[in-house]
Amino acid sequence: MAKKFPTAPSNPERICWGCDAYCPANDMRCGNGSDRTPHPAELFGDDWDTWGLDDVAAAEEAVNTAASAPTATATWQTTVSPKPPLA
Repeated sequence: MAKKFPTAPSNPERICWGCDAYCPANDMRCGNGSDRTPHPAELFGDDWDTWGLDDVAAAEEAVNTAASAPTATATWQTTVSPKPPLA
């Protein structure tokens, strides 16, 4: 079972976040690359764990709205003319 992922560690730069071992940055046991994996807070800021949550609700609402809307039918046709033979 995976360990609970800390959302706001006090010193994230001291730990490799690449696996569940959470090794010190200067003594990585898993060999997960040559550099340590940064914590998402280091890359995206302190509010990284709330990104996209509003978008999920908006997407669900858009799907529900689209499902109840009447469907449109195409009134145009695309014609493709044959290519002339190569000489």
